[in-house]
Amino acid sequence: MSRVQVLTVIGDDRPGLVEEISTAITAHQGNWLDSSMSRLAGKFAGVLTVDVPEEHEAALLKTLGELGSLRVRAEAAAVAADSGYGRHLSFSLVGHDRIGIVREVSQVFARHGVNVDKLTTWTSSAPMSSDTLFHAEAELRAADGLDAAALKADLERLSNDLIADINLDDRSD
Repeated sequence: MSRVQVLTVIGDDRPGLVEEISTAITAHQGNWLDSSMSRLAGKFAGVLTVDVPEEHEAALLKTLGELGSLRVRAEAAAVAADSGYGRHLSFSLVGHDRIGIVREVSQVFARHGVNVDKLTTWTSSAPMSSDTLFHAEAELRAADGLDAAALKADLERLSNDLIADINLDDRSD
């Protein structure tokens, strides 16, 4: 029998970090499943899921904990219950950067019962000015009864300078 571990890793960025992690996982018969990794402010940061045989789990976690160049935290994955969130949405936003954008958007999602599966944000320079633009893209999940028009209207009320685009994909799980 195997178990899935969710790992978070962070350390000073340099070549070879992913190789160190993957070597440890492979040495303990683990299977790298999903991951998201980035260089953020000079740090390597990542989240990944690993399927590992129970008899190798403790040794893998010990080995990962001994990687001196990285801090690794592991959490056993819980068995996911059917959430009833069968509607998939994608979301994108571009606007002038300011404090609180993520909080405001996430409050709207919470009010409408929308779950954030994946969120990516970044800033860039505006093409014709020195203004900083904030970008966000998200993969969302909601109940089948979500009123997408009301969600979009709430998002658009956040600010005159935000451009929000919501696309629905009605795939069910």
